[in-house]
Amino acid sequence: MTRARAAAGSLLFLLIAPGVAAGLVPWLLTGWDSTDPPLAVKIAGGALIAAGAAVLISAFARFVIEGIGTPAPVAPPEHLVVGGFYRYVRNPMYVAVTTTIVGQAALLGRPALLLYAALFMTAVAAFVYGYEQPTLTQRFGAEYDEYRRNVPAWWPRLRPWKPG
Repeated sequence: MTRARAAAGSLLFLLIAPGVAAGLVPWLLTGWDSTDPPLAVKIAGGALIAAGAAVLISAFARFVIEGIGTPAPVAPPEHLVVGGFYRYVRNPMYVAVTTTIVGQAALLGRPALLLYAALFMTAVAAFVYGYEQPTLTQRFGAEYDEYRRNVPAWWPRLRPWKPG
């Protein structure tokens, strides 16, 4: 796969998967109607949304630059992606989407989005443990096993992992 095709596929997948999970579904649940939470809560929510979006975009770019592929299972990367935020946590995309949803809950003052964030993480964890980890183990073998031993799945390390 060329990097141009990887970039196009990654952009499409970004719009579809995280776009639905962190955009369409929260909008359907809230209509973006706010309960007008305190200013400090709104600011914290906005910061979480900005941080989640930045990590998400960076993680997607890693698949193009480093993996030469996409995060979509139908067009997987040629190389195991372990750079950028992947040095801190194995699943930065899922963590970023969840962070964005929690940020929306705070910004809008909508606790229902916290429940949705918990349901989203439950579904994602089932996907990771049931499909993603076995697939990556099969595809990348010892390289992925070493990565798994050194980088936590959900809670980021304080210092970046350096392979080898």
